[in-house]
Amino acid sequence: MATFSKLTLQPTSGTTGTGLGIKVAATAIASGTTIHTANSTPSTIDEIWLYAVNTSSASVKLTIGWGAVTDPDATIEVTVLPEAGLVTVIPGLLLQGNATPKVVKASAGTADVIVLHGFVNRITA
Repeated sequence: MATFSKLTLQPTSGTTGTGLGIKVAATAIASGTTIHTANSTPSTIDEIWLYAVNTSSASVKLTIGWGAVTDPDATIEVTVLPEAGLVTVIPGLLLQGNATPKVVKASAGTADVIVLHGFVNRITA
């Protein structure tokens, strides 16, 4: 029987997040701001929900590196409108555990104006 646990985003494997927003400082995905590190157990699945807030007065492009930042097919791009409130960026997409944990990173066209909020539903078998 599977169990479900609701967690804060965990930028570092095995840590407990604060539940506060994570400011995207990086402007290149290769050196992106770490948002969440998935589990290292293959039978564990993380269902990840992310919401973005743009605190600037201009639209900003946000790039999410979904588990593999060097693969262009593993990036998700969205333009976040200025002062639009919480905008859904990742609507419960899944990352399966892996011996080398997959990492979700973010970068933005302008540093320090996008803040990401979210949570993880961890599913264990």
